[in-house]
Amino acid sequence: MVGFTPEKERNLTPIDYGIAGAVSGAVTRALVQPLDVLKIRFQLQVEPVKRTVTDGKYHSVLQGFKTIYQEEGASALWKGHVPAQILSVLYGVVQFTTFEYLTKHAYSSLPSQMKTEKAKPVYHFFCGGLAGSAATLVVQPMDVLRTRLIAQGEPKTYTGTTQAIRLMYKEAGLRTFYKGLLPTLLQLFPYAGFQFGFYALFNSMWKYTIPKPKVDKQVTGRHKTVISQAFVCGALSGLCAKAAIYPLDMLKKRLQVQGFEEARKSFGKVQHYKGLRHCIVAVIREEGLVGFYKGLAPSLLKAVSAAAIIFTSYEITCDILDASKR
Repeated sequence: MVGFTPEKERNLTPIDYGIAGAVSGAVTRALVQPLDVLKIRFQLQVEPVKRTVTDGKYHSVLQGFKTIYQEEGASALWKGHVPAQILSVLYGVVQFTTFEYLTKHAYSSLPSQMKTEKAKPVYHFFCGGLAGSAATLVVQPMDVLRTRLIAQGEPKTYTGTTQAIRLMYKEAGLRTFYKGLLPTLLQLFPYAGFQFGFYALFNSMWKYTIPKPKVDKQVTGRHKTVISQAFVCGALSGLCAKAAIYPLDMLKKRLQVQGFEEARKSFGKVQHYKGLRHCIVAVIREEGLVGFYKGLAPSLLKAVSAAAIIFTSYEITCDILDASKR
């Protein structure tokens, strides 16, 4: 079970939780990167993302994948994968290590009425939000870098990760790597909080509604139980969390590519934003409220897939590490 549970406490150290977080982050990123590329392309397009509107470059999920493949090749679906993979591994390490630490210490400090199964989603929300925020501060430079690499069209402004880092530093120093930090934190705290909170909630619902199968005490038997429960509960938590905070994710991506207009011209209209408030006003004025939900379809696909994979792989890795010490 993700988070401290006294009756199911594992014999794991913070290093073990970090390893499990790194494995889950790496596996998830490798599998969902194409959806992330398409989501970011949709978010950065000012024109409506609709089949009936042809002003913009992308009109639908299938058309978007087809266009990227035809114009840039299959490898374009993994654009920015190196910094994204580093980001995912670091994020997984910091997030899960911090979350396990916070839930363990929070549990010991909570009044008895808050130590029930019903209250778990509440304090998991706050611990998850804090863990996600801590991880975000560590990986924000890599997130900005991968967004730039994914966002560029042809001809490319950046030919590789090293060159991109050098040119971005020349642009505005270290500040370039922290563009969009405010909307990122505003987005990540509730998103990570909802993800862990909903995961605890759906696990509780699973516990009371799904009959517990008879399994042996061997690791393989435990894994069969973990996989089905973690996968379904993880997928549902990802869906609910992403739907709740999606507009902030879109604003974050728009702000991260400011100062990068030249490489965006081939994708359609380029908009310049002075800050978060100006970005919100401009989106409402030019694109309407629907503009905040551009890229929602691939984003939900990615969120559901990613959450299912990351929680499942984390639970399995923790079980394997725990079993190796018994």
